[in-house]
Formats: sequence, C-alpha cells, structure tokens
Amino acid sequence: MAEYAIELKGITKRFPGVVANNNISFSVEKGEIHALAGENGAGKSTLMNILFGLLVPDEGEIVINGKVEKFSSPRDSNAAGIGMVHQHFMLIPKMSVMENVIIGQEPGSSLKIDRQKGIEEVQAISDRYELNLDVTKRVGDLSVPEQQRVEILKVLYRQADILIFDEPTAVLPPHLIDEFCDILLSLKQKGKTIIFISHKLAEVMKVSDHVTVIRRGEVIGTKAICDTSIDDITRMMVGHSVDTGRKARSDIRPGKEVLTIKDLHYTNIEGNEKLKGLDLTVHEGEIVGIAGVDGNGQEEMEKCILGLFKPDSGEILFEGRNVNDLNVRQRRDMGLGYVAEDRQKESLVLQYSVAYNLVLGQEERPEYSKKGFWLKRNAIQETAERLAKDYDIRLANVNVAAGTLSGGNQQKIVIAREANADPSLYVAIQPTRGLDIGAADSVQDTLIRLRDENKAVLLISMELDEVLAVSDRIAVIFDGRIVAVVDAATADKESIGYLMLGSRKGGEK
Repeated sequence: MAEYAIELKGITKRFPGVVANNNISFSVEKGEIHALAGENGAGKSTLMNILFGLLVPDEGEIVINGKVEKFSSPRDSNAAGIGMVHQHFMLIPKMSVMENVIIGQEPGSSLKIDRQKGIEEVQAISDRYELNLDVTKRVGDLSVPEQQRVEILKVLYRQADILIFDEPTAVLPPHLIDEFCDILLSLKQKGKTIIFISHKLAEVMKVSDHVTVIRRGEVIGTKAICDTSIDDITRMMVGHSVDTGRKARSDIRPGKEVLTIKDLHYTNIEGNEKLKGLDLTVHEGEIVGIAGVDGNGQEEMEKCILGLFKPDSGEILFEGRNVNDLNVRQRRDMGLGYVAEDRQKESLVLQYSVAYNLVLGQEERPEYSKKGFWLKRNAIQETAERLAKDYDIRLANVNVAAGTLSGGNQQKIVIAREANADPSLYVAIQPTRGLDIGAADSVQDTLIRLRDENKAVLLISMELDEVLAVSDRIAVIFDGRIVAVVDAATADKESIGYLMLGSRKGGEK
C-alpha cells in the first residue's frame, strides 16, 4: 500500500464572486514527482498557496506524513518539512548566494554570524544535490537558471522533504529545460517528494510519476504517467482535444512587403555589436517566425522595429517608408501592433479595469473619446464586452482590475486589444510564454486569423514547436544575422536546430 507524504481532503477556498478550489482531494506518494496541471485560473496556485500556508482554506483538511496539519503561515509549513520554489524569485541581488540562503537561520550566535560555517554548509548542500553553484558569488551576477538553483538551495537548507515548484520552467530558455528536469529527477532520487506545477506537458510526461488535473477549481482526475498521454491530459485540462501540430490556415498568396529590414546594425551601450547586417522581409498574408537561441539579437531587432532602439546603420521600412527616425507612437499610428514579452510590465496597467486596458493607447481615437479629452465610457464598455466574449477572456465583468485575472486571461486582453486596432503589421514577442495549452492554442489561432485577414505577422518565440506550428516562413537568427529562411511547411526541426547553433546538419559551419 502506498505511503503518502501529502493528502488533501475536501479543500475549498472562496473569494468574492468565485470558488477558486471546490472540494479538492488528491494524494501525493512519498518520494514521487507529482505534476499538477490545469489551465490558467484553474486553481492550481491557490491550492499550492494553501499547502504552503500563504492562504487558509475555508473547508477541508491537510495531512502531511499521516498527521493533520493547520497552516496559518509559511513558517508552519516549513516546520512540517514543506518548501516552495516560486516562479518569481525572492532573492536579494546585492548579497551572496550563501547570504541569501541562510537569511533567518544564520549559523553562529545572536551577536555574530559564523560566515565560514555558512559557506561550508551551503556549499556542501549545493555539491550534494549537484546544483553547481559557487556560494560566495553575488546573486546579481548569476544567470536566471543559477538564481533558480539558489531558490532550491534555500529550500534544501531548511531541510524540506516536500518541495513545491510553481511553473519553474517558465523563466528558462528551451535549451536549459532538460538540465532543470535532471535536477528534479536528482532530487527525487535523493528521497525528496516533489509537486511540479507546469503548463508544458512534455516536461510533465518526462519527469512525473503521477499527474492530477484541475479544471475550474475542481479535480478532474489523477493518472499514472505510464497510463496516460499528452492528448489525454490536454482533454482533461480543457475539455476537448487540442491539435499541437501545424496549424491549419487559408491558402493565400502573400502580398506586398509590409516590413523590410536592410543591413541592420546595432551596438548596445556596453559596446557589443548585437545586430551585424540583419536582413528580413514580412509580407501581407504571412507569418514569419524567428527561430534562434535566446541572446542572438532577437531583443535588439524587436526594439529597433518598435522604435525603442535606434540602429547604427541600415534601414527599417514600413510599407516602403523609412521609419528609422519615427518614435514608438508614430509607428503605432502607422499600423504597428505589438504584443510584448512581459505583459504585466509593458502591456497592462494592472490596477486599471479590464475595459480600460482593452483600449489602452487608443483612448484618443474618435470612437473612444470626444476631441481626445472626454472618454466615451459606453463605447469603451461595449467594445470591452465584445472583445471579452470574442477572445474568451474569463472574468466576472469587464470592470474588474486586470491584475485580478490569471496570466492567460491577461495575455488575452493584450492580444485582443492589439488585434482590434486593425494593424497592418502585428509583432508578437513570446505571445504564449507561461500560458496553458488551451490559452496558447487560442493565442495561436488569433495569429493565424490575422494572417488569413491579410495582415503581416512577425512572431518571435523561443519555442521552436510554436514557430513551426504557426509560421509560413521561418527566419533563423544567429549572432545578429538571419542565416537562413525556410518554408515552415517542409521545415526539418533538426536542421533548424543546427542552424540556431551556428552550424548545419552534420556539423559543418
């Protein structure tokens, strides 16, 4: 008979106007990796915040290693052997790895911290769990994957046997996800019990022993990984099948060039040349996907197109007009739509209503304001309600604050707003990052629809599968240049992978 590290029994949590968790029950065996899957807003994070002591359930029981527990704070859950690695890190950049790890549990006396002992203890844990960290380094000098390992170290230092990971791969580039999965498997091998929240079902299948699916606050079921598939989990998550292959689209012939980039060069403030003669074209009625390993010039190209960076030389033509000297607003007024990578920082005002966010940046248009001063609130309300329905933005009403919605629904606000502005060029940067499979499918369908409406779409994504599924042509970027442009319908994923690394199939440069 299985021995359980965690048993959740009838957990219910209500917020005004919504039941986030409704009578949730499932168990996690000791020493296993148990995945928790579900759409954005399904109730996963609420449930884990209850388990970690950040929230108190209205009903239900938490049993840890056979003992009923009542958590009113993370300190209580820590005492029961539970640690949580959050998607957004809680680190102090100016302090060292060791200092970040020992905060609150410093070795030594109340008068003096034993720094050497701290270094030795933390380094020993890093070495034991193969986290490969120099604990004397300043956290601000570490890469994002290394900072994530510091968060894991913090949990292990507090002797947690049950580890909760909330969307841990959302912050990682694709080529480092396998390395993270190896860390999870190593932790399991050393006896840890892990709850793994993820939207990426390939990772769930790779590392998990069981998966529990939550939909709209209720448990749909728990399955052993050996008895299920990505298609099965998807149907449980969204209630229907989702095609994760190449997207269907109308057979139309691309029209005129909307975006033309010629011999673009850009040097950053550190003096590093990031774009080295980049050339690219995007036509009406096509999606051009940019494939490349992060850091090869994608960000600089994107910001030059938007008008945030001024290139050293070269031309950016928008419908034949050189826009090098135009600012962001002028380019948007010409018909440039933009979905930013960080929706919360760059695309939304979280404290504002969903309705206002759905017209953000367009308030001065005649349909939304009188003489650019007095807002037409009824028109904004009607537009917001229509867009919320058309784009399946799940909310109580359009007057709630955008910050109260899940990440997937926040992204749908941005997608809907930019599409509704009727752009001739739609630039989408990582449009499905952090989204569940249902929300990602909806976003990708919108890009296809815009393309079918004869818009020009530029997609920049670190997800090669997404680039292959959505694009008509794929432009491969490496070291600040487009090194190849291929037909997405016949593209070979392996060959594109080699091009992304600066070589061709077989290893030739």
